[in-house]
Amino acid sequence: MLRFLFLSLLATSALAQTPAPVPAAQHSTLKTYALRLRPGDDLRQQLTAFAQQNHLLAGTLITCVGSLTVATLRLANQESPSVYKGHFEIVSLVGTLSVNGSHLHLAVSDSTGRTIGGHLLDGCKVYTTAEIVLGELPQLEFRREKDDTFGYQELVVRPASGPTPGPADEKGKARKH
Repeated sequence: MLRFLFLSLLATSALAQTPAPVPAAQHSTLKTYALRLRPGDDLRQQLTAFAQQNHLLAGTLITCVGSLTVATLRLANQESPSVYKGHFEIVSLVGTLSVNGSHLHLAVSDSTGRTIGGHLLDGCKVYTTAEIVLGELPQLEFRREKDDTFGYQELVVRPASGPTPGPADEKGKARKH
């Protein structure tokens, strides 16, 4: 009898913990770009300029390795930036990138292996290199819109509204993705 009650409670508990439905997801092909930043380049400013120059409506950071002499981050639940000076290895750079607004997180480690991360801000200066691979999702558009839950500008994913202009081809016309 006790075993039956335990199994009944276990089954009831499992039913009560049914996960919320997975939100609908958009899909797209993936186009990739590889680039290298040089000493003194500002990591965030260069990513923003790349997005503008290539008219990225929906992009993502696939990977980034390199080093910095200055790391400027907004740490979790903090209003103002934190600036770290020294020599740092980039151990992770992730996020979404768009001409409509980006959301990027950076993690760096110092010479002892201590690692810190937060929102990537302007002011992160490349030391020797930043080797970056970006992905573009040409059938999608990322936008930032106010989410009333917390009041922040959050990601909204939509189908792209049409062919996105790209760098000019040999004839000077914008190519289609």
